[in-house]
Amino acid sequence: MTLFPRAVNETTSRELRKTFRSPSEIFYPLIFFVLVLTMFPFSIPPVPGLFNSIASGILWTAALLAISLSLETLFKADYSSGALEVIHLSGANLVLVAIGKSLGHWIISGLPIALLAFPIGWALDLNFLTLWVLVITLMLGSATMSLTGSSISALTVGLRGGGFLLVMLSLPFFVPLLIFGSSAATNASLGIVPEAELYFLGGMFVLSLTVAPWATAHAIKIRLG
Repeated sequence: MTLFPRAVNETTSRELRKTFRSPSEIFYPLIFFVLVLTMFPFSIPPVPGLFNSIASGILWTAALLAISLSLETLFKADYSSGALEVIHLSGANLVLVAIGKSLGHWIISGLPIALLAFPIGWALDLNFLTLWVLVITLMLGSATMSLTGSSISALTVGLRGGGFLLVMLSLPFFVPLLIFGSSAATNASLGIVPEAELYFLGGMFVLSLTVAPWATAHAIKIRLG
């Protein structure tokens, strides 16, 4: 007995196999994430404690941008090769396919970034509680981004300038995650229990899991005509 339905497992496995055949898809978001973090200190005045106080917000901003840029590849290869049309014509449950796609994207992009944030935050001298809150919020937030972004990615795939359009359409949905995610880590660093922020991020994840796969399935049908 498996944790997920067969269609979800097969789609996720296929996404992971495709990525491991082209490892650059894993490293590009991580490299972008690290590069953004290394650029921020050059734009901040050398005031003692200033960078430390905004570190969680910087980490969240870098993660949001890296995950947003990686969403373009979610359906691009399958759409170009015709595999997406084959999946649709085979009668596969597109809702389950969408969940598998989102899960595969999260494992490839969101999860590594959330885990990488721990040593980077440690290097930035964030305390242990703040680091754990940061990782938890990034895991919840990145999972929500993968689910929500998959529907927008499916809707814009194959369009001219679709990558730019994808980012522009995704960012308004991701800004609340950025606000509450960075706020949770900041509150933890100040000794304030970030209960409300964690509840909000958990609620957004449940909402996206409930709605986004159906929206993605419908978007696939629209793009395939």
